[in-house]
Amino acid sequence: MSEAHKLSLSVQYASNAGKLPTRQQFRRWVKVALEQDVHMALRIVDEIEGRALNASYRGKDYATNVLTFVYDDTDPLYGDVVICAPVVAREAKEQGKELLAHYAHLTLHAALHLQGYDHEKQREAMAMEARETALMLKLRYPAPYLVSK
Repeated sequence: MSEAHKLSLSVQYASNAGKLPTRQQFRRWVKVALEQDVHMALRIVDEIEGRALNASYRGKDYATNVLTFVYDDTDPLYGDVVICAPVVAREAKEQGKELLAHYAHLTLHAALHLQGYDHEKQREAMAMEARETALMLKLRYPAPYLVSK
């Protein structure tokens, strides 16, 4: 984590979910993944909004765990991240993961996407997963790709 990189983060809670990370937790997770200056809005949504956004922008008629939108990939980088709380909670339970650890992982995943990481090709996926795993371990969370079920 480089303290030289600046983060402007707005967190919007648009979900009725009970257990949500704090603004400070989201900030800590995004900061650890920064490789450049970032201006980001992070919106936590319920299933209806998550499904509508995924349908509008990806043509998929279901709510997904996280969506990342890059608006300006110059420095500083501008983008939005949408995390669907019910999907995150369901996945954490199904995968036997602690809820906050899963939120941390998805936040890191989105922050890396925002900065140009991708997982469409196997080599890119391996690099992105290795970076996510290193960051999760740095934050003292378990490696995210080990399902403990």
